[in-house]
Amino acid sequence: MREISADIIAKTIKEMCIEANCYVSKDILDMIGKYKEKEESPIGKGILEQIQQNAEIAKNKMMPMCQDTGMAVVFCEIGQEVHITDMSLTDAINQGVREGYKDGYLRKSVVKDPFHRENTKDNTPAIIHYDIVPGNDIKITVAPKGFGSENMSKIAMLKPADGIEGAKKAILEIVEQAGGNACPPMIIGVGIGGTFEKAAYLAKKALLRPVGNNSAIDYIKEMENELLDNINKLGIGPGGLGGRTTALAVNIETYPTHIAGLPVAVNISCHATRHSTRVI
Repeated sequence: MREISADIIAKTIKEMCIEANCYVSKDILDMIGKYKEKEESPIGKGILEQIQQNAEIAKNKMMPMCQDTGMAVVFCEIGQEVHITDMSLTDAINQGVREGYKDGYLRKSVVKDPFHRENTKDNTPAIIHYDIVPGNDIKITVAPKGFGSENMSKIAMLKPADGIEGAKKAILEIVEQAGGNACPPMIIGVGIGGTFEKAAYLAKKALLRPVGNNSAIDYIKEMENELLDNINKLGIGPGGLGGRTTALAVNIETYPTHIAGLPVAVNISCHATRHSTRVI
């Protein structure tokens, strides 16, 4: 049994909150560069160039790339041979978020109650997903999620008879309805299968897959490419001001489901899709 101090976890989470908000990942920046070269709209091309410049300034000055520094979403893969000491893992994660948002001068966006909107003033509590896995390490991904794009996300509880074509139609309609509200170019995370909540979880997790890395399942890969092509034909474009670069990627994750159901969840993210991953 390996022991890991909660203080180490809190310190790591703190650093990751700041890192995720100040650095756009290389896979995303590379894809933005590719789309900029083939973007036909002068305005769209200009917006993509501004995104590149903004990312460079954020990295060099260690400043948040966007004023909405998100609600902290944390994915934890915990080795079953690990024992956390000093405090609970949940408390350690929230301590790290608290310190990261304070010391990184990141906007505190979390309110205590969905109706009585008093700010918690430290961006806690985080949204935490735990998964117990073999081994004696902890793999942590911090993915701050802004709500301009989060608010555009939806779930459709389809009938099995709707099939692949019904799922593609639902996904395309959700993205089209989002329009420019989700700060395009977007990354589209899709979860299909499971139950109501499992599909939403899969859609959120799908956003973490590097852009350009398609599903290992052949027919899902074809579905991802077809949807990306059709989404970019909608004409929404960068910033919602027209063009062919509405989305950078469509990432689909699937899971077994009930004979009577076909849940399809779409979690939309802006181009930044902030995240940082470390192994302790």
